[in-house]
Parts: sequence; structure tokens; C-alpha cells
Amino acid sequence: MKLLRTDLPDVVIIEPAVFGDDRGWFMESFNAQRFDALLAEAGLPPAPAFVQDNHSCSARNVLRGLHYQLPPHAQGKLVRVVKGRAWDVAVDIRRGSPSFGRWTGVELSADNRRQLWIPAGHAHGFIALEDDTHFLYKTTDYYARDCERAIAWDDAAIGIDWPLDGEPRLAPKDAAAPRLAEAEVF
Repeated sequence: MKLLRTDLPDVVIIEPAVFGDDRGWFMESFNAQRFDALLAEAGLPPAPAFVQDNHSCSARNVLRGLHYQLPPHAQGKLVRVVKGRAWDVAVDIRRGSPSFGRWTGVELSADNRRQLWIPAGHAHGFIALEDDTHFLYKTTDYYARDCERAIAWDDAAIGIDWPLDGEPRLAPKDAAAPRLAEAEVF
């Protein structure tokens, strides 16, 4: 397992070690000891324990986000794609942070097997780049509807460079999400 830095200091890419031969391949998708050791080596705090796993399936051009939960149910997320491809984005929404309002993005796919660690205090979103894209994510707190929030995916103040192929397909709540300047954040 290897850790790669992104443009946001607390958001990191995890590349698993993959062992393959003519029969196929094997990888350890998560190991708490190794994950925490990698974070510590990078000078980052350990992740809280993961308590919930989620799985979504999206058609091409479905854009989900930018989502987050406020305290007391703020969530860190460890995300990956197990079928298809997605452009995955994290935005720092911690007022007072030197990187407040900045974003980072990475392609996650079944082929590259990369994962993205997005700690609490960051909004998260993705766009499916292929039909039948399966997205898995571990969260550090349970879903809490009363703490759930969203920020507009196309907020010019953030300026995410989405790899769009036409108009994205949005849920009504994502289409109506406020801009960062009006959003309730950390």
C-alpha cells in the first residue's frame, strides 16, 4: 500500500499493492494498521474507526455531490470504484483552513484500484465517467439526515474542473444546493 499526496494537505490517494498472475489478482482493500501507519508517516492524524459501508451505482454523467455531514455526525470517507470509472472530488470546507474552498480531483477506476481518503471537514462528490459505475465508500460516522448538507457542484468560487460530457444528471437536492459562501460549513 502506498500513499500519494494531493493538492489538499489532508486528502490523500491510497494505492494498494496488487499481486497478479495468469489466474487473476489479489489486493488487500483495507488494513487499519497499514492505513494508520501511512497516515502517520505523512504527518496526518489517524482516521476514526469506520462504522458504515455504502455502495452506489451510477449511469454515465451522473454527478453526486458535493456532500458532507456537519458535527456531531461529520464523516470521513475512504472511497473507491470497483466497476467503471469516476472523477472524484474533495473540497476543503473548514473555515480558517489555509486551503478553505480549494478542491482536488482524481480518477478512480476498477482498473487503477486507487482509493481516496477524505477526512471530515471536506465536501465530496463525483461524476460517473461510464455507465454502471459502482462506487464503494467507508464512513467514520453513520448517516444522519439532520446533519447532511450539500454545496453546489458548479460553484464558480470553487471552480472544479469537472470532465463533463454534456449536462450532468443531478438529484434535485444537488441541483438546488447553495454556493459555498451561503452554505453551513465547518
